[in-house]
Order: sequence, then C-alpha cells, then structure tokens
Amino acid sequence: MQYGIAFTPLVPTIVLWIGLAAIVAISALLLLGRARGAAVRVAALALILLALANPSFTREEREPLTSVAAVVIDKSPSQNFGERTKETEEAQKQLVDRLKQVKGLEVRVVEAGQADGETDGTKLFGALSSALSDVPTDRVAGAFLITDGRVHDIPANVAGLGFNAPVHALITGRKDERDRRIAITAAPRFGIVGQSQRVTFRLDDQGVTGERARVAIRRDGDTLSERTVLSGQTVSVDIDIKHAGPNIVEIEASPLDNELTLVNNRAVVAIDGVRDKLRVLLVSGEPHSGERTWRNLLKSDASIDLVHFTILRPPEKQDGTPINELSLIAFPTRELFQQKIHEFQLIIFDRYARQGVLPIAYFDNIARYVRAGGAVLVSAGPDYASNTSIWRTPLDSVLPAEPVGVSEKPFYAHLSDIGKRHPVTRGLEGSNSEPPKWSRFFRTVETRNTTTPPVMTGADGQPLLLLSRSGEGRVALLLSDHIWLWARGYEGGGPHLDLLRRTSHWLMKQPDLDEEALKLQSQGKDLVVLRQTMGDAVQPVTVTSPSGKTRELTLSAGEPGLWRATTPADELGLWQATDGTLKALINVGPINPKEFSEVTSTTEMLKPLAQASGGDARRINEGSGVELPRIVPVRSSTVFRGDGWMGVHMRDASVVRGVGVLPMFAGLIGLLLLLGAFAATWLRESR
Repeated sequence: MQYGIAFTPLVPTIVLWIGLAAIVAISALLLLGRARGAAVRVAALALILLALANPSFTREEREPLTSVAAVVIDKSPSQNFGERTKETEEAQKQLVDRLKQVKGLEVRVVEAGQADGETDGTKLFGALSSALSDVPTDRVAGAFLITDGRVHDIPANVAGLGFNAPVHALITGRKDERDRRIAITAAPRFGIVGQSQRVTFRLDDQGVTGERARVAIRRDGDTLSERTVLSGQTVSVDIDIKHAGPNIVEIEASPLDNELTLVNNRAVVAIDGVRDKLRVLLVSGEPHSGERTWRNLLKSDASIDLVHFTILRPPEKQDGTPINELSLIAFPTRELFQQKIHEFQLIIFDRYARQGVLPIAYFDNIARYVRAGGAVLVSAGPDYASNTSIWRTPLDSVLPAEPVGVSEKPFYAHLSDIGKRHPVTRGLEGSNSEPPKWSRFFRTVETRNTTTPPVMTGADGQPLLLLSRSGEGRVALLLSDHIWLWARGYEGGGPHLDLLRRTSHWLMKQPDLDEEALKLQSQGKDLVVLRQTMGDAVQPVTVTSPSGKTRELTLSAGEPGLWRATTPADELGLWQATDGTLKALINVGPINPKEFSEVTSTTEMLKPLAQASGGDARRINEGSGVELPRIVPVRSSTVFRGDGWMGVHMRDASVVRGVGVLPMFAGLIGLLLLLGAFAATWLRESR
C-alpha cells in the first residue's frame, strides 16, 4: 500500500503560477509594512490558491513484480569438444537451482548457437535479446552465459545490451588447450576446365609453436600431393580443374598431439568448373525449312563458339557458275575433320548426306573422335534413309539405329518410359497430357536394330530420339526434320529450346544431365540427397558429416528417375555421401567457418563487456570439477561481482492493482476550510 498527494488543477497551470507570484508579492508588502493580521491574510490567500490546485490524497494498491534473470546456454559445435558438454550441463543445473532460491527472481533459460547449415559463428546475444524481448528494462536482473568464450556477436559497449544489469560469463574448457587448423587465405570460386587455379592456405597452431605437419591436398577425394608445412607457414598449390561443376578441394593437416579437435584440421574449397567457349561444328546439308533452327539455338548461347558450314550443292554439279562465285570460303575439310577435330566438343550433322565433300576416311576420323570422348548429333531427314546416308560410312559403328525408310504419317511425339526418367527429356513442358500439348510432326525416319531404347517415340511407337554412348563419347540421333514446327509455333509449338539445349549439353557431358548421378544440395538448414537413375529402385545412401558421424538414408521416389532424402545439416564443413557405387561431396557453410577458426576456450573475449556491466567472466572448472560462485541478490550497486560470488540486480518494479482518491477541497471539508480562513481574517481585522 502506497500513499501520496496528487494535483488536478481547476484552472490552467499558468494561472496558478501567477496567483502564487501575487501572493508572494502581497505577503512581502504586508510583512515589510508590518500590517496587522498579515499572517492570517497570507494563509487565507494560500488556501484559496491551494483550492484552485485541487489537491487529493491518493492510495495505491501495488503488486510487486519479479526480477528476471536470463541463462543462455551455448550449444554451438565447439561446445562438443573435450568435456565442455558435460561441464555445461552440470553448470546449468547448479546455476538454475541457485537462481531459483533467490526470492522474487524469475529465471529464463534459452539455448543458442546450434549449427543449422546457415548460421556462421556463435551468436548468444541475439538469443539473449529474444529471451528478454517482453521484459521491461526495469525488471532485468542480469544475464548468465555458459559458453567456451568464443562468441561472435558481442555488443561494442554496454549500451548495446539494451538493459542496465550485470552480464556474467561462465567459461567451459581448460587454460592449456591446444589446436591445429587449416585456414584458407585465397581461393577462386570458378575455374576454366582444363586449366589450373591457385589455392593459398596457412597452417595455424594454437597453444604450441614451431610444430610441423604433414598436409595432404585432395580433389574430389583423390590425393593430388602431400607436403610438410611449418606452423604459421603460408602455402600455395595449383589445382587442375578437371570437369565442369563443383571440383571439391580438400586440404588436411596431420593431427597435433593432444589437440582439442580434428574437425578444423581440414579445409574445403569448392571450385566450379566452367568450360571456356564450348566449340561446336554444325554442318548443314540439303536446305530445308528448319535449317536455321540449330544455328539460332547455338548462337543464342554465349558459352558456345559455333563454326557453321552449309553444303548447298555437291562439287560434281556443273552449271557453268565460275568457281570463285561458288562459296565465300572453301570448306576446310582436312583442317576440321583431321587436324582440329579434337578441338570440338560437339559435331552436328543437320540433314547431311554424302555429296563427295567429305571423303570416307574423314567419317572414320569422326567415329574415332566419338569413341575417344567426342560427341556427334545427327538431325535426320529423308537424307538418312537415302543411298547417300551417313549411315553408309564408317560412322555406322557409333550411330544407334539403321535407317530403313521414311514415314509421312502425322504424329505427336511422346516420351517413352525411359524418356520420362532421362534428365534430357524428363519433365518437358506439355508431356504430361494425352496427346502432349505440343504440335505434330509429319515425317519420321523409320529404323531397325536400335542399340539403345528411345527417349522419345513417333508414329506407331517408332523411335524418334535416341541417346547412346560409344566408348568414351556420346551420340544423339533425332529421326525427324520437323522440330522447326515447334520453333515456329505451329499448332502452339513445343518445348524445342529445352529439348535441343538439354540434348546438346548432355552430349557435351554436362554433369547435371548424367543418367546415373548422386548429388548433394544445401537448402536452408537441410542437406538434400538426390539420386538420379534410370532404374526402378535405388540403394540406401550413407551420409558422413564433417565430424565423421554417419547416418543411413532411405531415399523416396519423387518425379520419375529422381529419388531424394533430406537430413538436417547440423554441422559445418565437408559432407560426403555414397551408395556403394557413386559418391558425392559438398561443403556446407563458408570456407573458413568462424565457429572453427579459434576453438580454444577463453575468458578474454567476454570479460571487457561483462566487467563494464558490473559482472564478470570466469572459468567454472579449474581442474577440480565444476564449481560455480555463490549467487547474491543485490539491490543497489554498480558492481555485482566479488571473491567467490556473482550478483543479480534485484528490482523494485510493481504493478498497480487499485487506486483510491480523496479530494481535500471537495464538498463540506473544502467549504469549511475556506470559510474558516475568511472568518479568521475577519476576526483579526475586527480587533
């Protein structure tokens, strides 16, 4: 219960101040003139002014509020090293028990710093602010942080805390800890396939000096080299970029005696391999309506360097046209198909038939080029079924089907069962309806003796698109020259860009389009395992975390040919996955995670802020087990620490439950006071 006096003036405040000034002036004149009854007159005037101020007696019923102390538990990965987890659990139990024994103190416990694949570093003060977000600053009694001392969101000063109360840090770990790590100082994000990129790293040792380590450098799990490195030494290595897509480079140092953890002995760099101007040779034969379809597609891709030749007439044709007017430049057949054939990633024959331009020996060169790792695409029309077909050359050893005739029957292209799973044709827009939502074709080349199942079929289920492998190379055979109908928008057109671009990139060995592939993707706080396959089932996948823990995942079927599973990405670093045949790697988090940059425990990072707030930072285990200081409630002080104790600032906050008001000059009481004042003045004047 609290009592007081409140004023609710009946006139503006300025009027009261003017009246007070007038009373003071009158009082001075009466006292200086020694007038009779001066005191009574001044008292009467003061009562009138007081009545205008309208004072009231107040009585408040208040309920005291508890003070609030927050306990923040560091659950970051570095807290798993040594005995820190056990120390943290014991310290939390003791601290919460002692805080709950303080009368009028509310305790809030919050965990922070868990690894989630996105957050880099230990962030405890953000969690502290969230825990106290609904608590007025005049109720905050303090905060206790149970951590190893490596915190990465420490406010620059006490004002950044948002409250005026002590912060205490209880530090886990030992003073004599030692650790070794590999720190990446320079690394590229991209590299040209076939060229090398330089990665620079440094060997950092904490707690020791002058040590040597054996450092291994690996790419995609294969060891490239090993070398001896001195502690503190910076080393540069050149890494050959072997393929498109992520090239995972690991740099791992040998263990240090009695070191805290091996997690940061390995650093990972992902270098995305990109091809420098994919070279494509396009040879067009007999002119037709869709002749420019392939050219327009390839020219629209900035990463492709296109060489295009069109054979408009055979050399044996004689019509009197001067030789210097037959072509702008001579077709450099020997240079293209013998000397520089291996400089091309893809050769496309668009309705090309033998016209005496390319000798038979050059087709044998092309077949060897394919088996050695090259790629050929044949966009066929009636030429493929003619007597001058390129099938009737040494190229038939790599082509996936033999022509037998031409069908002029209209049809809708369909995805075969294989095509619904193949990454080149899977999910093509419009393929899920019957008939597919794209225009018809009106001609197809009939074939036999196919060496591989088609991914697309035409009239009467005949093959339309065949994708095959020969040796190290790849071959695609499109058995219709009516793809241009899709490009022109006939009957609504079709997904020609997606189909032709995917086919071209599959031929050029784009990793994302491989039929059998195992991939890892980081999506937010999760790690997604993707298995691309042409089969009906997949094996379980074993996932290995950066700390070496393994978990077996059973994949679920999604869209045809694609299986997936998800697991929490609760560690930063290199994750590995394998199904016994295929292997995938991915680095989760930054190259140099803050969480693992310095893992030895320390009191020095938090001590300046803690002491500035009146608190302290001290270790909880000095070698004889976890021992916490006494918790002392303190009501008025700027220092909340001492020898063997830590204090909490107990507040006097309360909430009003009821208010009683009694006006002093209202009703009969006010009337009697004023009449009494006038009566006293009249009596004094009547003497």
